Amino acid sequence: MYIQPDLKKRVNKLLNSGKNMGDALGITFTSFKKDEVKATMPVSDNTVQPFGLLHGGASVALAETLSSVGAWLNITVENKMAVGIEINANHLRSVKKGENVKGVSNPVHIGKQTQVWETKIYTADDKLVCTSRCTLAIVNSIE
Repeated sequence: MYIQPDLKKRVNKLLNSGKNMGDALGITFTSFKKDEVKATMPVSDNTVQPFGLLHGGASVALAETLSSVGAWLNITVENKMAVGIEINANHLRSVKKGENVKGVSNPVHIGKQTQVWETKIYTADDKLVCTSRCTLAIVNSIE
């Protein structure tokens, strides 16, 4: 896993924050940078719809997870966090159970009150599965 050097402290805090939805879906982060966050997700019993294909909701959960983490890594004010306020997704290709997908999220806009991130999800052989855009609000942390 790659971690941009100036983000190591924040990323360690994230990775040690306890269980969350990403754990249930099998999301595994592979890279943390301020301008790009990457992760993989298995197409498994936890991420398929009844016909054995990747569930669109699982793709959206991967996209919002990557976007939220990327936005949080770019917040410079203490006691703030990023929460999704709108997300859309276009599902372009099916993926069968037993395969893996990888997500790559990049910022479109980084502001003090809102951020917009675009996520693309690919098959293991780099075929585009889903493209998503997530708008996030920067709000006070619940801690």
